[in-house]
Amino acid sequence: MIHAYPFQDQYLILDVNSGAVHVADREVYQLLQGMEQASAREASDHFEAMEGEAAEDIRTLIREGMLFTDDSYVTEEMLRNEGAVIKAMCLHVAHDCNMICTYCFGEQGSFAGSKCLMSVEVGKKAIDYLLRNSGTRRNLEIDFFGGEPLMNFEVVKALVAYGRQEEQKYGKNIRFTITTNGLLLDSEKTQFINQEMDNVILSIDGRPEINDKMRKTVNGKPTYEKIISNYLDFTKERVGLYYVRGTFTRNNLDFSRDVEHLTSLGFRNVSVEPVVTDLGQDYALQEEDRERIFEEYDRLTELYLDKARKGEDFDFFHFNVDLEQGPCLLKRLSGCGAGTEYLAVSPEGDLYPCHQFVGNKDFRIGNLSDTVIENNQRETFLKANIYEKEDCRNCWARFYCSGGCHANAVNMNGDIMIPYHLGCEMERKRVECAIGIYAVLGTEESLQD
Repeated sequence: MIHAYPFQDQYLILDVNSGAVHVADREVYQLLQGMEQASAREASDHFEAMEGEAAEDIRTLIREGMLFTDDSYVTEEMLRNEGAVIKAMCLHVAHDCNMICTYCFGEQGSFAGSKCLMSVEVGKKAIDYLLRNSGTRRNLEIDFFGGEPLMNFEVVKALVAYGRQEEQKYGKNIRFTITTNGLLLDSEKTQFINQEMDNVILSIDGRPEINDKMRKTVNGKPTYEKIISNYLDFTKERVGLYYVRGTFTRNNLDFSRDVEHLTSLGFRNVSVEPVVTDLGQDYALQEEDRERIFEEYDRLTELYLDKARKGEDFDFFHFNVDLEQGPCLLKRLSGCGAGTEYLAVSPEGDLYPCHQFVGNKDFRIGNLSDTVIENNQRETFLKANIYEKEDCRNCWARFYCSGGCHANAVNMNGDIMIPYHLGCEMERKRVECAIGIYAVLGTEESLQD
């Protein structure tokens, strides 16, 4: 299986199962048209009798295992992934928020329940559970989430201290991360976060008028001026990884302008995610918006290339692709590990497959106070791999998106096995752009050499 597509003035050929990317000329590209689903045998037979340099190049790549390769390396044992152990945990330390964001999937922090904060005792139980059930994995991750986690900052500090203490007993290394809306981000919190957090997500939607339309205080006041000041102060001090993360809706289909705005302020790591919500909402993305969204990803591609050529430090999250090595095969088959390698914990100690399922009682696994916790969702999520999902099985991008977001599938289609269609379209476009950027910059670098 291959995927061939034009990108700017180049023609790119992706060999799906090996991950090899070829920059081809127009003649090779045209010969490969219509062959996307062919096997190596079918392709070999098709090109065997053809004359010419282009056909010979194709035959050579097939013989060398770089084109029309199969996926025989994927075994039933890999698909079952029965050895999966928990390696990451999302602690909902605050089911409360000092903002009211229109599109919030957490229902303004309450997650379909009552507003509350996680206690130190519950947080310690969660850390203990992670350490005891992580098998031989040394590197673990804990994300402090909400609502707004900085509303429970003293507990965050206590849990980091406890994690640092307990990780040594188990020979583990916990990487802490935090997601914040920035309203409470002062110098004290900045110092602590920069010292203890491996990654930080700073939520903001971009331009002032875009951000303030969807992200207001609980009193209905705009938030941009306050949080942008806090973020600029924070990132000046930040040495480790961070992302300013926005959400684009139908209100800002020109979201490349929001990325440009954020980078113009000096933010070097930017992520802008598509909203996923009830299609009845006026800000929900519709299928008819597809081409307009694609145009924006093309504009972001030009922005990325322009900055790269100028030597400017800029990273757009969705254009990150590692063609040299990338994530391990098991991750490519099943994605984020929700329900198997990743769990979320509510303030009351309830366990869920991931942060987006919190509050959905159909996906509740148990509570940390239970004597025995049986993960009744484990088999469901283990089976949700790219070979079991009909829409993914023959998709050329399956090893890049790994089947998409399980929560989005449930929210949009009511079934973990049916991916969100528009989300798939956007993912394929982003992967094309990411690979294209890699190819263009690689070609330009080789010409300079």
